[in-house]
Order: sequence, then C-alpha cells, then structure tokens
Amino acid sequence: MGRWSRNLAPLLVQFAGVSDGDAVLDVGSGTGALAAAVAAVAPSGHIVGIDPAGAYVTFARERGLGDRVEFELGDAQQLRFEDRTFDRTLSLLNLNFIPDPDKALVEMRRVTRQGGTVAAAVWDYGHGMEMLRVFWDEAVALTPTIDAKDERRMRFCRQGELSALWRAHQLQAVSEEPITIETRFSSFDDYWSPFLEKQGPAGSYVASLNEADREKLRYRLRHRLIGDGTDRPIDLTARAWAVRGVVPSEP
Repeated sequence: MGRWSRNLAPLLVQFAGVSDGDAVLDVGSGTGALAAAVAAVAPSGHIVGIDPAGAYVTFARERGLGDRVEFELGDAQQLRFEDRTFDRTLSLLNLNFIPDPDKALVEMRRVTRQGGTVAAAVWDYGHGMEMLRVFWDEAVALTPTIDAKDERRMRFCRQGELSALWRAHQLQAVSEEPITIETRFSSFDDYWSPFLEKQGPAGSYVASLNEADREKLRYRLRHRLIGDGTDRPIDLTARAWAVRGVVPSEP
C-alpha cells in the first residue's frame, strides 16, 4: 500500500488543516508517509510517529526526515504522552486495524489540545478502492466460501461510520469527506506482485492458496484488468473516507 499512502497522505494533511509550527502525532506511522507529508507543510513543526511494528519504525527513521521528526514504538490504545501535547493527531489507513478503536480515539483526543484537531482516513473497501475491489470480486467468484474475508466487511470503510465514531466521543465540528486518488501500475505484474508479499487480508489470502489456485486467481485478475491482449499500464482509483473533529474546550 506504500504507493497509495504516499499519494493519500498530503490530502489528509490538507484536510486536517496542518499548519507550520504545529506539533503533530502520527498514529500508526508505518513507513513514515504521513509524517513526511506533514513535514513538507510544517517544516518548523514537531512530528512524532508511533507504530507497534519495530520494522516499520526502523524504516521510517532511516528516511532521514530531519531532527523535528521522530519515530518510536507505541500503542495507539495507550499513548505515553501527557494530556494536550499535540495541536493535531492524525491516523492514516490504520484505525480499522486497531483492536479497540474506541480506546485509541479516547487517547488521541486526550493528547490533543483543546481546539486541536483529530483526523483519520480509512479506505472505502466496499466500492472505492479499485485495487482491492477487483481482487475480492474475482477471489470470491472463484471460491464463494471466502466471502467473509472480503475487506468490504472491515470497520469504518463505509460512509458515515467514522463520523459516527467521532461524534460518539464528543468531538466537535465533525466533518467527513471522500478523498480520491489515482495510481498507475506499469504492468499487470506491477499490480499483482504486491499481493505476493503476504501483507494485509488480501496478501494473507494469496499466501494461503496452493500454486494452481493462485494461478487461477492471477489469470482471472489479468483477464479482467487487461483482457487477453499484451501487457499494458493499468490506471486505478482509490477512495478513502476522511474524518476530522475538534477537541472541545472544557466548561
């Protein structure tokens, strides 16, 4: 998902209203795509990225984003920071994978100052994320019994779900909008190869298949995307639902 998150990150930063000088927390920072996008518009800000995966933290640190950008191991459900530490707390394509998202949002709100912004984005797995929609349509057509694995069933991927969560935690001025990006794959293999990396539900499913079934799925996907002709570039769109809300002032 790296190429997608790199394209989506600047749009979430803009949606969240990040300004130069802001202190920003990136929850579930992964490889550092969102932190890099924040640093580009807030070069004098202080940015902290937290992620539970040590390999991602190491990779993000090696990006060399500057002294004002830090990455560390951390759990979104139990943040180490004091109350009201950050001007904005963001989460990109991560909230639906956190075991207890309510607990995470409580923490995200806690560490954000009064009047600060808490924002997140999650893919629209049901309709708007073409890369995965095509994949699961063909996988389920081949093996209907795996329908329960389809990522369209994931939390917060439908319109209104993120904003309902934000309102349930008494954030104010809640706004939810779709963010759509387009990515070009240079060839069918450029589309297919990420599924072989065993990442995410789709990658895990591909890894579970025997060679014959994997090849059947590969053929169906290739036929759907480029037909029976020669290989060519593939343009696909991806839509995410983004939400933002303001931490209220205490009475």
